[in-house]
Amino acid sequence: MNREFSLAGLLRLRQIQQDQAATGLARARSRSSSVRAREAAARRDLGATDDPISSSASLRAIAAARSSSHSMLADLQSLGRIAETEEADARSEFIAARTRSVGLEKLQARHHAEVTTEDLRAEQSALDEIASTVWHRDEQQVKQ
Repeated sequence: MNREFSLAGLLRLRQIQQDQAATGLARARSRSSSVRAREAAARRDLGATDDPISSSASLRAIAAARSSSHSMLADLQSLGRIAETEEADARSEFIAARTRSVGLEKLQARHHAEVTTEDLRAEQSALDEIASTVWHRDEQQVKQ
């Protein structure tokens, strides 16, 4: 049996792909979290405007600010949906990469177990041969 795992190169490639997918997932999660935090902050800011209206100019200014805030909030919601979609895609990519590497990891573990079993069997055979040789030599000395 070949002592080296014949698919080791492919396994390394799959693990690199898995690491890259994990990095992409982490970036997507970070972006999604950042957008959600910005949206929550915008909602707080939009709800916290309890300024007294003293003139029509201040009413127009507040209306313009609220309109701008609503527009920004709509943009943030859109960005949030995009970020969530990207995160879901990155998660799917990571799961697929992990699935591809798990099969090879199991094959590698099985190969390692077979090599270890073969080594132990060879070692036991050598020990049996040594013990048999010693026993026969001792028997020959007793007969003489």
